[in-house]
Amino acid sequence: MHSAIQLIAKFVERRRVAAVLLFLLVFPLLMPYEALAVNILIFGLFAVGFNLLFGYTGLLSFGHAAFLGVGSYATGIAMVHGDVPWLAAIAIGVLASGLVGLLIGYLAIRTRGIYFSMVTLALGQIVYYAFYKAERFTGGENGLRGVVVQPMNVAGYTLDFNQPTTKYYLIWIFVAAALWLVSRILASPFGAVIEAVRENEKRAGACGYDVARSKLLVFVLSAALCGLAGSLRALHLSVVPIDSLHYLLSGQAVMMSLLGGMGTFFGPFVGAAVFLYLEDVVTALTSHWMAIVGVVFMVFVLFFPRGIWGTFLQQLRRRTAASGEAP
Repeated sequence: MHSAIQLIAKFVERRRVAAVLLFLLVFPLLMPYEALAVNILIFGLFAVGFNLLFGYTGLLSFGHAAFLGVGSYATGIAMVHGDVPWLAAIAIGVLASGLVGLLIGYLAIRTRGIYFSMVTLALGQIVYYAFYKAERFTGGENGLRGVVVQPMNVAGYTLDFNQPTTKYYLIWIFVAAALWLVSRILASPFGAVIEAVRENEKRAGACGYDVARSKLLVFVLSAALCGLAGSLRALHLSVVPIDSLHYLLSGQAVMMSLLGGMGTFFGPFVGAAVFLYLEDVVTALTSHWMAIVGVVFMVFVLFFPRGIWGTFLQQLRRRTAASGEAP
């Protein structure tokens, strides 16, 4: 049994994209209903985008809901007001989030520590207010409605996006492409640079790396990934609620990353699954679900600071080292 677990963990470490995607292929079978699996898939991608900035670069943002919301609204506006096909609308949502990320990142990277976090929070709230007031395009407080994906014919088969299983696997394709991109980034020399920035920013600068440019680039990449999650969420819900831009969603990204294990590849999905499953179960029992989830979060922060997946990997490495096998 122990050897089997070691083999699984080694496969996850060395073929992390394949391992995550294989798990996500069968994931709907483990959930009580498909809509919850779709939510976990989307918010797992949102947490992956946030984790790229926080877990791998060490920059804690409290304004990442802005990019999720911009992606959702840009996609929704393109489809509802511009009659743009949904694939092109997703591209518009990702591009819009990347541009907003470029602007916010350019202003935020001039600060450090808690000041960076506060600047991202403030700028995120400005984005929230701008979309809230643009009622003609966004629907204001009522949100944007009518984001509908029409059935499509592919190789003689009709794919209905409103069918939960079809929706899940169509979204899975986009998540797969995003995870492959993140994996390539982390395995590249640029991935080593951003981790060097996380470990010691001054030393990275002394080694000749352009720290400011690296931080700005990873900020934009993180924003674009979160924008993709937002675009997919708009298609999933068929509406874009104004709370897509709310700072509470930024807090959820932080919680998911910490619960799963910041700086790990699979951790954000574990954190998203735990958070959303707990929310789904506890809300059926009490309206005070946030208090219970908060207690669970505090327990993990105090006793499992590496998160669920991070702690699992740490314990596995220790057992492997103790048994005299190569990690």
